[in-house]
Amino acid sequence: MKDRPERAAGPVRTGLGDRPARAPADVTASTAVRFALVPAPRLSLDAVARRSGLHPDLVRRFVALGLVDAERDAAGQLVFDPTAPAVLARIQRLRAGLCLNYAAIGLVLDLLDRISLLESALRVRGTRSETPPWT
Repeated sequence: MKDRPERAAGPVRTGLGDRPARAPADVTASTAVRFALVPAPRLSLDAVARRSGLHPDLVRRFVALGLVDAERDAAGQLVFDPTAPAVLARIQRLRAGLCLNYAAIGLVLDLLDRISLLESALRVRGTRSETPPWT
């Protein structure tokens, strides 16, 4: 039993002049399931500052220095990924443990990210170099 009436072949008239409208696509060709994009959860500046134990002005300074990624919402407020408190904790550990300034911390974070990408690429390929590691 068909739920929809069959359409006649040929161009479909819309009543808007003599232009034919596009014929509807074949139902069997477009049976792919489509899901609406769900926005990722975002944290406000106050939530990130509270979770990381830092003052909101210091978090703003980290954003200005490029140490933490943030975006602006429709109201112009900073919003963060849920991983931002972990990144801020990493920054604080580097600052306290190695006595680095914030410019050096940015460099160290970039290098640590590159190292982790290279290590994961090696794990995926399953190959190891013949030379012993230098760490």
